[in-house]
Amino acid sequence: TQTVIRSSDRLCFALKSSILPHQGITESFGAAIQALNAIHLTDGVITRSKRMMLDTLGVGLLGSRTAVFSKALKYSQVFTSEQRSSVWGRSDVILPPHYAAFVNGIAVHSMDFDDTWHPATHPSGAVLPALLALAETLPSQPSGLDLLLAFNVGIEVQGRLMRFSKEAYNIPERFHPPSVVGVMGSAAASAKLLGLSPAQCSHALAIAASSAGAPLANAATQTKPLHIGNAARRGLEAAQLAQIGVEGNPAILDMDSGLGVYYKDYSPSPLADSDSGAFRWILDAQDVAFKRIPAHLAMHWVVEAVLAARAKFLDRTGNFDLSQIQNITLRVPRSKYINCPLPTTEHQARHSFQFNACSALLDNKVTVASFSQAQINRPALRELLSKVQLETPEDNLPSFDRMYCEVEIKSAEGLSSLARCNTFYGHWRKPLSQKDLEEKFSLNASTVLCTEGVEGVIDVVGNMEKVTECSVLGSYLRMTSTSEQLYSMRIM
Repeated sequence: TQTVIRSSDRLCFALKSSILPHQGITESFGAAIQALNAIHLTDGVITRSKRMMLDTLGVGLLGSRTAVFSKALKYSQVFTSEQRSSVWGRSDVILPPHYAAFVNGIAVHSMDFDDTWHPATHPSGAVLPALLALAETLPSQPSGLDLLLAFNVGIEVQGRLMRFSKEAYNIPERFHPPSVVGVMGSAAASAKLLGLSPAQCSHALAIAASSAGAPLANAATQTKPLHIGNAARRGLEAAQLAQIGVEGNPAILDMDSGLGVYYKDYSPSPLADSDSGAFRWILDAQDVAFKRIPAHLAMHWVVEAVLAARAKFLDRTGNFDLSQIQNITLRVPRSKYINCPLPTTEHQARHSFQFNACSALLDNKVTVASFSQAQINRPALRELLSKVQLETPEDNLPSFDRMYCEVEIKSAEGLSSLARCNTFYGHWRKPLSQKDLEEKFSLNASTVLCTEGVEGVIDVVGNMEKVTECSVLGSYLRMTSTSEQLYSMRIM
């Protein structure tokens, strides 16, 4: 037995695990998913997860106005089933639960406006759409506390899996992390809401693992939002398949040939037994980042640094004549997929250090409107882009927890302005205030919902632990404005 334990062959370990005296990694996850209950939720976890829910719903509602969402919705409406779930911001549309999770997940990530954790992943978008779609199909409506617990189980599983690799702490190079850990989080959360047994929870994770993975080559395209939608949908399906008896490898997390295929330095560890004392949630120890602009997270460092450098330049000159700018130097971490010198689409622009820097320099702000085709094609912006030089200093590490951005603007007259951002406002080290978070939600949600709907969602999410039936949230998410109803009729 000791030879088996020491062996690098994880498959042998899995086959022999039934006779070993200790619990396997996957088994520990299945046991914890089933055992965690509301008493384990701390005040800090409840507060932070409610903020995550509110932000996710806001960016999802805003994202329901995008081209990629509309195409996914049209595709999904072909499918029918006896079970029906709601589409956020669409009072007259219902879909099979898997496809509701799919399109709502796409909406959340359609503008790259959703929350980000560390190690790098977008934690909420794969979990909340799956849970709300599933909740509508259950014979007994879950309470708000049930929803909070399942949501946090899904978030926790993602956080634990990301910590199985040091590689995961850096800006990704090969695959989009939510496509790997997001589907596992969705499966865990759905399994919790369904009340599956420990063994079924483990099988749900194993089934979900076979739907994991998406290459970064699709990052700056319309396909990237599908990564979140697929994670939500496939995780939900995995839990439901496990519920009816479908089985996968019960050691999927233990093995290099299991989830370990995604990491070069995979080193898994058990999920602690919640019965042994107070459960330690990662969300208690570390907050998430909430974005103020709809772009890749790294862009926030660039925008904040550019705005500071622009203000210094203006103080020195008394005016801001763009024609006098000779050179713009951006000192950023090395990353291929967010280095896009001349973006032509909104998705490329959201992943371009150069575009976000020049947009901030030109307009003194970056907003949702900054990524429209008309803004991207502006001659003044194109002229600025031609003056950008990118540098990647060795000390600027490719990690969202340790990176910085330095911006230097030089004019034809020899004037220079330098600014640096180490931590932007909204980062987990510098979180948004509740007022600013609610303002972001209101601005996003009001593009789709009426005032009563916007205020209702804020109230329900803010008091989620006291809500007797979480279905009340869905009723507010369907309170569309007259203009949105007209928009729905035009695109359907």
